[in-house]
Amino acid sequence: MKPLTIADASMIVLGLQDEIRRSQDSRYDHRLHGVLLVAQGMTCPEVARLLGDAPRTVEYWVRRFEEEGLSGLVEGERPGRPPRLSDEQIGEIDQALRQTPKQAGLTANLWDGKTLAAFTRERFGVELGVRQCQRLFRQLGFRMRKPRPLIARADPARQEAHKKNSER
Repeated sequence: MKPLTIADASMIVLGLQDEIRRSQDSRYDHRLHGVLLVAQGMTCPEVARLLGDAPRTVEYWVRRFEEEGLSGLVEGERPGRPPRLSDEQIGEIDQALRQTPKQAGLTANLWDGKTLAAFTRERFGVELGVRQCQRLFRQLGFRMRKPRPLIARADPARQEAHKKNSER
């Protein structure tokens, strides 16, 4: 029987590793597979090479499994900075973004990173950077778009004649 191969295997491996890291359940299954391979006689460095992890990581999984059983492989709380905005505040921001900035009590005409940063500062007393506000737009499902400016008193006939792709 002819052995099967995967085209562009290096890219596929990276994509599959990203997929494994995507959810808690898949990360748990990944750790289970690592411990299973060690239990079947492979060394931690061999398992690490096979699964694409560091040998020390596999050793850590095995040690936690030995000490705590299956519950030692369950992912706990990840350390990190606590969020600056509560879920209620994010919900209020979501509602405000569905209005114009003027309706939300600001002087701007359009929502952008600076406007949202000003809104969070005034409403909640929370300082957010412009980039963080732009990420918040995407997180809430909004797209950053600005309308195209209209040139005042422009002659449509002259504009059409000037266009690069227009027929002359």
